[in-house]
Amino acid sequence: MADINLKEITLIVGVVTACYWNSLFCGFVFDDVSAILDNKDLHPSTPLKTLFQNDFWGTPMSEERSHKSYRPLTVLTFRLNYLLSELKPMSYHLLNMIFHAVVSVIFLKVCKLFLDNRSSMIASLLFAVHPIHTEAVTGVVGRAELLSSIFFLAAFLSYTKSKGPDNSIVWTPIALTVVLVAVATLCKEQGITVVGICCVYEVFIAQGYTLPLLWTTAGQFFRGKSSIPFSMLQTLIKLIVLMFSTLLLVVIRVQVIQSQLPVFTRFDNPAAVSPTPTRQLTFNYLLPLNAWLLLNPSELCCDWTMGTIPLIESFLDIRNLATFTFFCFLGALGIFSLRYPGDSSKTVLMALCLMALPFIPASNLFFPVGFVVAERVLYVPSMGFCILVAHGWQKISNKSVFKKLSWVCLSMVIFTHALKTLHRNWDWESEYTLFMSALKVNKNNAKLWNNVGHALENEKNFERALKYFLQATHVQPDDIGAHMNVGRTYKNLNRTKEAEESYMMAKSLMPQIIPGKKYAARIAPNHLNVYINLANLIRANESRLEEADQLYRQAISMRPDFKQAYISRGELLLKMNKPLKAKEAYLKALELDRNNADLWYNLAIVHIELKEPNEALKNFNHALELNPKHKLALFNSAILMQESGEVKLRPEARKRLLSYINEEPQDANGYFNLGMLAMDDKKDSEAEMWMKKAIKLQADFRSALFNLALLYSQTAKELMALPILEELLRHYPDHIKGLILKGDILMNQKKDILGAKKCFEKILEMDPSNVQGKHNLCVVYFEEKDLLKAERCLVETLALAPHEEYIQRHLNIVREKISSSSFAEQPISPTGKTSGVEGDKIPAENVKEVGSEPRPTKIIKPSDNKSQSKSNKLLGKNTDKETPHKTTKEIKEIEKKRVAALKRLEEIERILNGE
Repeated sequence: MADINLKEITLIVGVVTACYWNSLFCGFVFDDVSAILDNKDLHPSTPLKTLFQNDFWGTPMSEERSHKSYRPLTVLTFRLNYLLSELKPMSYHLLNMIFHAVVSVIFLKVCKLFLDNRSSMIASLLFAVHPIHTEAVTGVVGRAELLSSIFFLAAFLSYTKSKGPDNSIVWTPIALTVVLVAVATLCKEQGITVVGICCVYEVFIAQGYTLPLLWTTAGQFFRGKSSIPFSMLQTLIKLIVLMFSTLLLVVIRVQVIQSQLPVFTRFDNPAAVSPTPTRQLTFNYLLPLNAWLLLNPSELCCDWTMGTIPLIESFLDIRNLATFTFFCFLGALGIFSLRYPGDSSKTVLMALCLMALPFIPASNLFFPVGFVVAERVLYVPSMGFCILVAHGWQKISNKSVFKKLSWVCLSMVIFTHALKTLHRNWDWESEYTLFMSALKVNKNNAKLWNNVGHALENEKNFERALKYFLQATHVQPDDIGAHMNVGRTYKNLNRTKEAEESYMMAKSLMPQIIPGKKYAARIAPNHLNVYINLANLIRANESRLEEADQLYRQAISMRPDFKQAYISRGELLLKMNKPLKAKEAYLKALELDRNNADLWYNLAIVHIELKEPNEALKNFNHALELNPKHKLALFNSAILMQESGEVKLRPEARKRLLSYINEEPQDANGYFNLGMLAMDDKKDSEAEMWMKKAIKLQADFRSALFNLALLYSQTAKELMALPILEELLRHYPDHIKGLILKGDILMNQKKDILGAKKCFEKILEMDPSNVQGKHNLCVVYFEEKDLLKAERCLVETLALAPHEEYIQRHLNIVREKISSSSFAEQPISPTGKTSGVEGDKIPAENVKEVGSEPRPTKIIKPSDNKSQSKSNKLLGKNTDKETPHKTTKEIKEIEKKRVAALKRLEEIERILNGE
């Protein structure tokens, strides 16, 4: 085996860089979204051991919906990328490009086992530039192929050193081979197929046997004419060790996947559920189709499922001729490589092994897979193809008549392949470009029409997305997912009637109940979302809540581990004022996923509804243990601490709100609540700063405007409060507390009795039964010295609140003044006192206002108003109480706000759940 030199490495790395440099500017597309953007296993907060318990997509292997793709070492490299650059795609693509260069260099070393230096270099260059590899290299999830290939080739190279100089067994390379095979398998399942290549290498290359020689030796042994040669015994021992190790790896693998194969539907692989002979004819045709992609990669497509390749339902189908020709050619090469000795036959044999054995897991011949054709699975088989092409070129170029022509053809192939690869990389720039390029190749795949629609939907271009989704339903009328997409788009366009019709159509396509048969075996797990989406749509109608609940329960009955159904049902039960049942739903969901911070957060919300703040806080804390940056848990736990009134909790509440504004710097609610905390702690300047920041972000922030004005009035800056109140009342002219505070300042500070009177009269226009406004207007009449009118006013006020003793006292005082003939001579002081009598303050309503703006929260709590306002003066004693009861209108208003907040929450939760 010749060594590779620095010059060769530099050339290969340079070629890979030239072909794939533009892949660095591509984003996360197609399967990258599930494997990287939506995979919590990448996050540092997820324990490392979880990587070895979940599949490639972050789903626990124990769950029925798991894809059963166990590739923890590949996910570990994604996690490394996340540590370096979080979700910036460039570092992910760069590492893929580096891995492809490493595979190409190691492949060169393998080629030198069977080819001369020049042919080995050609094979390696062909492999480096082949366009079929763009899916494996430019698509980030293709890293599984790259990593597995590195250890695949390393395991084979290690095994080639297991033969000693005297044909003895060298065990260290064999042990290393077993370890590398295990590592390759932990990167991707097909890594285990290298054992078969090692076995072929041992028998036909290392020992030099041919098929006739093996047949003769076996015949003589069974007839008793000879014994097994010692070299063959050693070969058997090595093969037994390899096979036993492989069997052990297979057993472990079966245990890991819970002895279950993944669930695929006829949409993923139509031939897999077709009857005989359609299934066999179609699967056999896929073999020459894959070979054609290696030979002519001119039309590449990211998705070959559904109707891409029509089924072969008859022996008379012309495509069977391609299958027949392919097997004849393959058989001829196989007979040549196994029957005749010599270097050429050995090279062909190893090329065929590299093409065939790694492809077996994806061939559908032994078990169905979730695709029809996938270009990425041709990454390793293309090595055998490249060796075969280089070997054929070597044979042709050795003949002087074809030498120049062979070089010209080879140069054109390498150059055009490199250009095709460079151009193909741009297709992977975004989901839209990728799926549009696929539609140019294949218009019979409904999934591609759906995916273009998804790309447009992500850009909020719902009208264009709808056209592609509708086209998907025309291409594949029984595609449940396509009808779901149409329904969701209609919903986004506020066309609820059409949305419901589309969801109902999707629901009608779901398989009917068959006793004793699992739904999971016949439908894709995501198709069950039709029940969730339909329920989410109809529950907007208050009269259809029970109907929505029935849909959630139906989804749960079909798949008891359907976590999203429990979550959505919990939200609905809260809306139906059934918090205990909601609690049960969330607890069931937590049994399925205890590491889901969102579930702990939702359970906290239920405990708030159950008036169990301590339990709610515990669950918020649990959510934050799992995800310290959980924004909703940070915000609402801080509010809960603040509203508890416990001084010892305020520092932690402040800390969490600071973390929240660090995560959400544009959310005015975070700054506002920091201001409220500062007001509680009597930190006036800090409170002013936070309130101003909230108002700067949201100029019409009702509660921030009012509380800033209130803060000024409490700190003897009443005149600074007036412009703030003017701004508040410009946005909210019906803000009663703002009008009360403004009237108070106008009367006491500016002595503008007329202005104050207008404020109180406006309050009574909006709410004639408002005791506070009515009482304050009585004060105005008193200040205007219209005692008779003040008396009538107080009588009317007392009728509104007959149990308020202070109003009766004030009425008595006014009547005494009316009866006193000396009243006219008693001047009213600027402070509102008359001589000899202490002036009373107007019993102002508690006016410190908590946030009434839309917040990212489900917490529905009544306002906790704590502050006092300066008031006008009235004869009599100070009264420091307000009416303890609320009016019917106030109660209705609170209920209206509660319903509105719940609706806001539902929208937020649907966003979090990725609907």
